[in-house]
Amino acid sequence: MTHAPQRRIPATYMRGGTSKGVFFKLDDLPEAARVPGPARDTLLMRVIGSPDPYGKHTDGMGGATSSTSKCVILSKSEVPEHDVDYLYGQVSIDTAFVDWSGNCGNLSSAVGPFAIANGLIDPALVPRDGIATVRIWQANIGKTIVAHVPVTDGQVQETGDFELDGVTFPAAEIQLEFLDPADEGEGGGAMFPTGNLVDELDVPGVGVLKATLINAGIPTIFLNAADLGYTGTELQGAINEDKAALARFETIRAHGAVRMGLIAKVEDAATRQHTPKVAFVAPATGHLSSSGKPIAADDVDLLVRALSMGKLHHAMMGTAAVAIGTAASIPGTVVNAAAGGGAREAVRFGHPSGTLRVGAQAAQVNGQWTVTKAVMSRSARVLMEGCVRVPGDAM
Repeated sequence: MTHAPQRRIPATYMRGGTSKGVFFKLDDLPEAARVPGPARDTLLMRVIGSPDPYGKHTDGMGGATSSTSKCVILSKSEVPEHDVDYLYGQVSIDTAFVDWSGNCGNLSSAVGPFAIANGLIDPALVPRDGIATVRIWQANIGKTIVAHVPVTDGQVQETGDFELDGVTFPAAEIQLEFLDPADEGEGGGAMFPTGNLVDELDVPGVGVLKATLINAGIPTIFLNAADLGYTGTELQGAINEDKAALARFETIRAHGAVRMGLIAKVEDAATRQHTPKVAFVAPATGHLSSSGKPIAADDVDLLVRALSMGKLHHAMMGTAAVAIGTAASIPGTVVNAAAGGGAREAVRFGHPSGTLRVGAQAAQVNGQWTVTKAVMSRSARVLMEGCVRVPGDAM
């Protein structure tokens, strides 16, 4: 019997924010995988090690969590006034599925550094020392992200003293601007797809819940922690080890997705695992983070816990942080109420690993809420570069 040899594909393994992923240049992919379709999905699943019924990703580059089962494809931008096109794939762990329906805000911080280091950016735009401004076209959702990447001696600066809760070691700070992050062209195209700041979401087996349904950064369903029997201080074990709770959250997510116009019926939620997100909020209170670090009530404006790919996230998704900042800036949402109400242009929230500050500029225009941009700081670092190997018969 003849066995196909393994195929070598140039790749870089990077941390971006509180996530990790495998980064590719589009032109380095096998020809069949340079376009959307089954060949691309099959290749990326094999790179990550999915589907894995053991849930470990032992035979791939994935980390068996939603934060570490990701792939990114980059190329020189074909969109005017942009430098790089950024496509993100969220790889399911235990099913044969790659979700292309949204962005990863955390890995967005690694796009600029990768693009600079791999020749995707005009060298004239990269200073010898200073900040390189990289305009990124986020192809999944058709939005612009501006990354401000530190450069030292002509190279991306990765080390520094910026600390990000959820990441063990400090690194160089990268500021991200998510421009016009609302309206992903789905659910009617509005920031609030139902037209309401707060809806009553009737979920079978759960009850009627007050919810803010928002398209900003990523489609997100915000709920009050107290309505679910939580305090907002929960860590991963309290949710992820409770199968009944996870099932309830998935039911909520499916019904919220229908209400937002993202899917036609609840059964379709299985084909759209990455979005929408579900998050629950609570007023600020003192508690301990997952590292044991004490968080005082005065350290934050509110508490937020969010689920990604069916599990409570260990920190906070970057795109969900955009949604939090946007919703917090708009009086009347459940997020704004949990933060104490009133107008604001920035919010600091508590998440399982610590705290995060995000700014958002929202305003009402002709009776409709709009947000011009959301801003946050992350960090990124190359962990390994070279080639990934996949069996020759993997696609």
